[in-house]
Amino acid sequence: MISSLPPPNPPKPPTRRRQVIAVGGGKGGIGKTLVSTSLGVELARRGKQVVLVDADLGGANVHTALGMDPPLVTLSDVVNKRGPRIEDAAMPSCVPGLRVVAGAMDALDAANPKYQQKQKLLRQVQALDVDYVLLDLGAGTSFNVLDFFLVADQGLVVLVPEPTCIENVYRFVKAAFFRRLSYLSEELPIKKIIEEAMKQRGAPRTPFQLLSEIERSVPQAAPKIRAAIQSFRPGLIVNQSRSREDLEVGYAVSAAWKKYFGLEMDFLGALSHDDEVWRSVRKRRPVLVEQPTSRVARDFSAVVNELLFLDQQRARTA
Repeated sequence: MISSLPPPNPPKPPTRRRQVIAVGGGKGGIGKTLVSTSLGVELARRGKQVVLVDADLGGANVHTALGMDPPLVTLSDVVNKRGPRIEDAAMPSCVPGLRVVAGAMDALDAANPKYQQKQKLLRQVQALDVDYVLLDLGAGTSFNVLDFFLVADQGLVVLVPEPTCIENVYRFVKAAFFRRLSYLSEELPIKKIIEEAMKQRGAPRTPFQLLSEIERSVPQAAPKIRAAIQSFRPGLIVNQSRSREDLEVGYAVSAAWKKYFGLEMDFLGALSHDDEVWRSVRKRRPVLVEQPTSRVARDFSAVVNELLFLDQQRARTA
C-alpha cells in the first residue's frame, strides 16, 4: 500500500510571491549542501529575502557550512506540539538577507517525523513571508525526502559526472514523479494502475503511456493526471565539472530523460571543480563569501540567472 502525503491545507497567503526551491539528488556526498547554501548566498546578495531550511533529517550540517554556532533551536523544535514557528527558528547568517533554520539533530526520531508533524512543517514552509525558501534535502528516496522535494515550486537535482550518480539521479526523479502520482491515487480510482507501473521491471511505461491507459479505463481522472505530468519539470545541476565532457553530461541526462520518459528537465549549468571549495569548507565559510571571484562563484551566478529566468517564466504562466 502506498503511504501518501496529500498537499497541506492552504496557509495564509504571504504578502510577497514566495518561491520554494528544494535541492535533492538521491545520493550522499554530491554537494547538495554546497549548492543550497551557495544559492542562498547569491540570492541574498541580489536583494532577495531568503530562508534556508536544513531538511536533511538526521544529517544536518548547513549551519556548519555557513560558519554558524551550534543552533539552540532546530527543526525538531518547530515540529513539536508547542514548539516555535519556523520563522522564529530562522537565525541570521553571515550574509544579510539569508536566514537559516538549522536541521534536527537532537531527537532520535528526527529522521522519521510523524504524519502530523510533517504536515505542520510543510504548511509553515509554504507560509513563510520571504522571496525564496531553500530546502536542503537528505540522501535517498524515502517518502520524507520525496515529500519535501515535491512541495517545492522548483525541484533541483544535483549530480557529479559519474555513472553511479547518474543512475541515482534517474532513480530519484522517477521516484519523485511516481510519488506525485501516488498523491492523486488517494483521491482518484487509479491506485492499482500506479502501483503496477511502480512495480514494473525493465523499461518502464512512460507517463504518457500511463495517461493513455488511464484515459481508457478511468477517463474522469485523466485531466488531473495530465496536469501533474505537465507540471513536473525538475532542474539539473552538474557539480565538480572538470572538462567539456562533464558539462555535456548535463545536456545528455536532460535529453535522455525526455527521450525515454517523455518529460522535460531543465539543465541549469555546471559548477567547476575548484580547490577553493574545500578550502572554504575547512574554514567553515561559504565559498561565495570567502572567494567571491573564484570560478565556482561565477558558475553559481550563472545558475542563479537561469533560476530567476525560469521563475519569471512560471510567473507569466501563472
